[in-house]
Amino acid sequence: MSGARAGHRDRGGFATAGGAKASVIMGLAALALLTAACGSGGAGPGQAAAAPPAAVRPSMLTSLSAGHGSAWAVVEVGGSRAEHNNFWQLLVRPADGQAWRLATPPGVADNGGLVATGPGSTGKGAGAAPGLIAGFVPSQDLTFSPLAVSRDGGRHWSPGLLPSGLAAAASALAAGADGRMLALTRTGVQLSGSDGTGWSPLVSTKALAASPAGRSCGLTGLTAVAFGSAGAPLLAGSCSHPGVAGIFFQSGGQWRLAGLKPPAGFAGRPVTVVQLTMTAPGKLTALLAAGPAPAGPGTGAGTARDLAAAWLGDGQPWTTSAPLPLGGRKLVSTATGSDGSAGVILTGGRAAVIRPAGSATATAAWTSLPALPAAAADLVLGPGRQVSVLAAGRTTVTTWLLSTTGTSWSPGQQLTIPVPFGSSG
Repeated sequence: MSGARAGHRDRGGFATAGGAKASVIMGLAALALLTAACGSGGAGPGQAAAAPPAAVRPSMLTSLSAGHGSAWAVVEVGGSRAEHNNFWQLLVRPADGQAWRLATPPGVADNGGLVATGPGSTGKGAGAAPGLIAGFVPSQDLTFSPLAVSRDGGRHWSPGLLPSGLAAAASALAAGADGRMLALTRTGVQLSGSDGTGWSPLVSTKALAASPAGRSCGLTGLTAVAFGSAGAPLLAGSCSHPGVAGIFFQSGGQWRLAGLKPPAGFAGRPVTVVQLTMTAPGKLTALLAAGPAPAGPGTGAGTARDLAAAWLGDGQPWTTSAPLPLGGRKLVSTATGSDGSAGVILTGGRAAVIRPAGSATATAAWTSLPALPAAAADLVLGPGRQVSVLAAGRTTVTTWLLSTTGTSWSPGQQLTIPVPFGSSG
């Protein structure tokens, strides 16, 4: 085959073959560069990228079960990140009993990372393929983020563009029922129009931190975005002031704290909202991390010691779970189920899941899972109480299913990923 081979990426990060689709994406890239030059959304001189403390930085490895057995997951395969031989992939399971398949939007370099979300309202029935929105975290010299939208579970994609660069966090993208989108960037939050285009700044991290609500929590960085029950944007981050959970909403032109009180075990300790996910219209699941008690003035969140889940129901107040002690382990990936369940993989091959309490008086508790298969990357929750694991190799992803007794794992499907080693160096 002469010329550029299919799927080859040039040093700018985009496919150099693929006909019209590659041309469309390259045109969007040029538009983004022009927009950035005009000063809309890019980081200017002296603007430092705000980031949460490294020990509790959100992971991009995540999964979401969307009901009726459908699910999607983000995994990382390939080789060295330093050599740009790592490749982030989007996998989709259309419905219960169906096989996982590769659904990564084509024609865009994904070495920097990939973030996904579902549309705010699909209106689809049982067995329907989930809608998806994918965004690419910039790598190498890129300063903007290509986006892609699918209405058929990732079989076909329409290109889009975020003029700023997405943050490397699982909850960096959100979609509302009215078609608007939120994007967490390296300097703040952008809000789109009702068709997912026409991006404009909602608030910068610096401005939110300087607001009364931001000062009351000691906001050090933003970590997640979501839409609330009334379609209002919700922003989440890391607080340096002990015992404050930084979830913000806007009312009367002012940013305010959303009233989430961390569990009692987090008292006197700084809290980071690691993830914020809409699991159904009006329902949110959050994952919180608590660091050690500050040793003195100016000390940040430090290494996370415990995790907890929190839930907001439509018209109901926030509820929180019992803490999950980490025992020195760090967060690897997160998972969210359509019923509000949450799961985490930790270093050392350990994992735990939690489901919302069945009554208003009960406190939800974590359930530890048996030692994970090697190279476990993502938990997948559902359908029902089913739990599975996606283990990522250099060029394969293998599914493992938890036994009905909850004591062992059995291998299932193995998916081969076509990894273009050396294409992004």
